[in-house]
Amino acid sequence: MNGVHDMGGMDGFGPVTFEQNEPVFHADWEPRVFALSNLAFATAGINIDEFRHAIERLPPDRYLASSYYERWLGALETLLVEHRVITREELIAKQPAGIDTSAIAKAVKTNGPAPVKDRLKAPRARFVKGDRVRARVINPSGHTRLPRYVRGKRGVIVRDWGVFVFPDTNAHHAGNKPQHCYCVSFQARELWGKSAAQRERLNIDLWEDYLEKVYVESDAPKSNARSAKQKTHPQRSQTRKAAMRKKR
Repeated sequence: MNGVHDMGGMDGFGPVTFEQNEPVFHADWEPRVFALSNLAFATAGINIDEFRHAIERLPPDRYLASSYYERWLGALETLLVEHRVITREELIAKQPAGIDTSAIAKAVKTNGPAPVKDRLKAPRARFVKGDRVRARVINPSGHTRLPRYVRGKRGVIVRDWGVFVFPDTNAHHAGNKPQHCYCVSFQARELWGKSAAQRERLNIDLWEDYLEKVYVESDAPKSNARSAKQKTHPQRSQTRKAAMRKKR
């Protein structure tokens, strides 16, 4: 889905600050949220892609105002209600007085892809190292790991990481749809324009369904080249046909 969570390439959110000797957790409640989330994965049948999508579906104002583990908490509340482990009313009843409960477990509803049958065998890779590819231009209502800033942009395959579950279907329990995931390298200027540094590149991991091959003249399909050649010399082919008729 296209939402405020997909911040790549966006401006206006202030500088990224680095905390020296940053602790794993900043508050006492954060490790409890971490533990409860992992417990929910096992007991409620929640998968990691579904959890990520629940974070994406938080109301935009709550998402932007929340810290890292506050987003985890919001996603956990949403999924526990959706999986009928707890009701929204029970959650609200546990909140301290004065807390705004309007955004609790009020995630945006989305539609996932059509269910697919899981493959028994690992699929063959469609791309190899060095292949030129283009990220597809898609705008799914449901979960995706394809950032907006690379859609429609051209890159090069630099590594095949192997076969993994497809996040777009897995997040909606619509099938695993296992496929190859590649490290794709994009030139900074391809993504950001001429203002970007000429030598800079960005490497991003993208699943096979996000990519389409880009052909150049040297590796274009021969059938296309042959038909193009025939179209370039229509008079020559007509002359040959006339000569054949005279011989007969």
